[in-house]
Amino acid sequence: MRKITKEIAVRNLKIGAQNPIAIQSMTNIAVTDVEATLAQITLCGEAGCDIMRIAVPNIAAARAFKQVRAQTDMPLVADIHFDYRLAIAATENGADKIRVNPGNMSLSQLDSVIDCAKMHRIPIRIGVNGGSINKDVLARTGSRAQAMYESLTEYVRYFESRNFDDIVLSVKSTDVTETVRTNRLVAQLGYPVHLGVTEAGLVKQGIVKNSIGIGALLLDGIGDTVRVSLTADPVEEVIAAKDILVSLGLKDGVTFVSCPKCGRCSIDLENVAKEIYDYVKNLDKNVKIAVMGCEVNGPGECADADLGLAGANGKFVFFKRGKRYRTVNADEAIEQFKKEIDALTNDN
Repeated sequence: MRKITKEIAVRNLKIGAQNPIAIQSMTNIAVTDVEATLAQITLCGEAGCDIMRIAVPNIAAARAFKQVRAQTDMPLVADIHFDYRLAIAATENGADKIRVNPGNMSLSQLDSVIDCAKMHRIPIRIGVNGGSINKDVLARTGSRAQAMYESLTEYVRYFESRNFDDIVLSVKSTDVTETVRTNRLVAQLGYPVHLGVTEAGLVKQGIVKNSIGIGALLLDGIGDTVRVSLTADPVEEVIAAKDILVSLGLKDGVTFVSCPKCGRCSIDLENVAKEIYDYVKNLDKNVKIAVMGCEVNGPGECADADLGLAGANGKFVFFKRGKRYRTVNADEAIEQFKKEIDALTNDN
């Protein structure tokens, strides 16, 4: 069961409570290249992204942020480290939410950020990660997970003492187990939680680590926004996050299955599966598509698929809900199968 949290508005997007889990990514180019930043935001949006975060490392970036804000409807989060003046500038330049690590600011500086957010009625994401744990708390607790939780709790109570509770919580570590343990504690605080495993690595390694960490927490009912952090194009992050949510039944989308290749396979299964997957991966329909490497296992393994195909000896057999209904020559099978997918999804 999904844990109920406070509802937070980020531009026109509501997160927390029982709202759908939002997918977030982050631009990986300097925001001062406004045109390229907008192009990246557009591509991520087309892939299914709900919120984009933008690094604001200097005043030039804060000024460029305003130009980006004026040219997209995507909810934008300004990512701030150390300099509270940049948080204020980004807020004044149209940020829909700001992300800060309070441990990088003095209390007076943090007060200025809170006052500005209040004035502009935007939320603040409080971020704590494994690389910025309070050493005194760590020494006292002896546990990194407990130290991150206690540090974050202290920040939350300070924000509340300033009558500001429009907040989102985020605790991340490069360690999957540590991330899961900490977020299970953080979920007790009642605010929306942003999930992710930080600095997870390249695509294959990063997707594995994020899928385990994010997936475990989502199965616990924890999490209101997710980012699959990868050393890669941010579109890859969005696709991976969407796959996680669809796999857990938390988002509409295509369930795609393909069999592991064995000695019975006589087709180029990997490329056939890839082409079909690329065709359906961005659909927001709840359908199941199966690609099988031989006719032997097709009916059984495609039994619960809305559409499936299996190839052997220059022919492809099409299945609909486990029933064989059409045989097509190999050279036209993929294009014909795409037409079947179009017909199915247009009807749904």
